Amino acid sequence: MMARYIVGLTGGIGSGKSAAADAFREHGIKVVDADWAARVVVQPGRTVLEQIAGHFGAGVLLESGELDRARLRQLVFENEAERRWLEGLLHPLIREEIVQALQSASSPYAILESPLLIESGQDTLVQRVCVVDVPEEMQIARASARDRNDPEQIRKIMAAQLPRLERLKRADDVLDNSGDLASLQAQVHTLHEHYLQLANEHD
Repeated sequence: MMARYIVGLTGGIGSGKSAAADAFREHGIKVVDADWAARVVVQPGRTVLEQIAGHFGAGVLLESGELDRARLRQLVFENEAERRWLEGLLHPLIREEIVQALQSASSPYAILESPLLIESGQDTLVQRVCVVDVPEEMQIARASARDRNDPEQIRKIMAAQLPRLERLKRADDVLDNSGDLASLQAQVHTLHEHYLQLANEHD
């Protein structure tokens, strides 16, 4: 059974989407993570993994035969044409996985957590867009600390994502995550109550 109402949860790298998604899960809401779907479609044995290795070379595979996601990320964020080729290959497959997972949701509404919700067209799967927002300098600081990535690499990833102001324009709801976790959780609780009402009206 498809969840009656689907909310897209997005935000730039380092914005705290995962923390917001966890807060919705604590309210018993099914969260489908687009990153999870992206990992599923490139598992060893999948044809798409062979296509990626054929295109980029065996250097994008780990000794285990799994995709070296960090290496691939480095390659595509330095070359827009390669990034577009990869997205063209993966996005339709990721979308299929997401749709199947959303269809299995039984909570009053479901969350689609996706860093590229708008850029990939996944926003067409949702009734509402919720953006987790922090200032750009805070994004860089948090993402650098979390991933131990060079700030310049973080900036490249941000450049490949929708600009912050553009993302905010597309938002129906905004979670301000510039404060502490308790503040974020309180905002999620308020939105959860709102989404329950919207889901009930949508039914």
